Amino acid sequence: MPAHRTPCRTAVVTLPCVGTSTAYSILDALASVGRDWEMLHGVQPKRQVFAAKLLSVDGLPYIDINGRQITPDGALNDVVQPDLVIVPDLHLAPDAPLPEEFGAVVQWLVKTHSDGAIVTSVCSGALLLASASLLDGLDATSHWSFCDVIARNFPNVRVRRERILVPAGDGHRIVTAGGASAWGDLVLYLVGRIAGQDEARRLARIYLLQPHNEGQLHYASLTAGAQHEDALVAEAQVWAADNYALPAPVATMAARSGLTERSLLRRFRKATGQTPVEYIQTLRVEEAKQMLETTDMPIDDIAAEVGYTEPSSFRNAFRRYVGMPASAYRKKRLSLISIAQES
Repeated sequence: MPAHRTPCRTAVVTLPCVGTSTAYSILDALASVGRDWEMLHGVQPKRQVFAAKLLSVDGLPYIDINGRQITPDGALNDVVQPDLVIVPDLHLAPDAPLPEEFGAVVQWLVKTHSDGAIVTSVCSGALLLASASLLDGLDATSHWSFCDVIARNFPNVRVRRERILVPAGDGHRIVTAGGASAWGDLVLYLVGRIAGQDEARRLARIYLLQPHNEGQLHYASLTAGAQHEDALVAEAQVWAADNYALPAPVATMAARSGLTERSLLRRFRKATGQTPVEYIQTLRVEEAKQMLETTDMPIDDIAAEVGYTEPSSFRNAFRRYVGMPASAYRKKRLSLISIAQES
């Protein structure tokens, strides 16, 4: 965006499957910049910093995913070239076919970015950016349940499932954010970039926003895998779910399937996006997460329980898949559970 342009013309893209709460949270937060801090301190508000509109393909009212009527501010093609575009989260099953109306949005995103706009997404909104080829050759993130889908369907995208926020591309004009609550991380970043860090700090204090500096992997369900139609692989997965703690489970999986380990690896990766070894690791780590949350067992005992003969191997795998040490995970999750119980 040209540094002199105020207000920043901002388009928040909406569709019937868009998360309404995310879209309106973004609109409210951007509208408050230069206004609410001043109001709270008895100071004359500044000029409008962000001119944000909720825009759909046709601009007509629609019923959202939760049955509420939403009235956009206009249609995508009815507005002057925006400086900033934000695509909120999309309420879709990760492997569901993309709605037909995505095509019009994709074309608009390509043109808008080509004309100079910063294009961003929250959560599963990254699917639209990937569909527009805007993420090709770039690092990007999304909600943890969509990261494998994007990696599989858009192999030119370098998916960073551990990251909450990823600025990328020429001039960092592409920015992707993780789960739906990462709208706060995205907005703070954009306000700091466009209006200055003082404004970002004020917004954080007004809205009680705190960046997710620890990433998002510890929230993830590691075994939320893709749907597939390979019956042999599905049978191997069912067996692995009950036997992941056994010694050499991959060799046993291959023997049960009648395939060599190499052949099983190829079919397993094609069907799930993971190798058999990686799948066993995710099962073990997911079970360890549950045990860390629900028992007082020492970490080394948990490691042995889920199939690791060397505690150091477990600790390395846990950090790699979850993004933090097992001890930190236990402390953080127990703290969150305690807060939920108190409320």
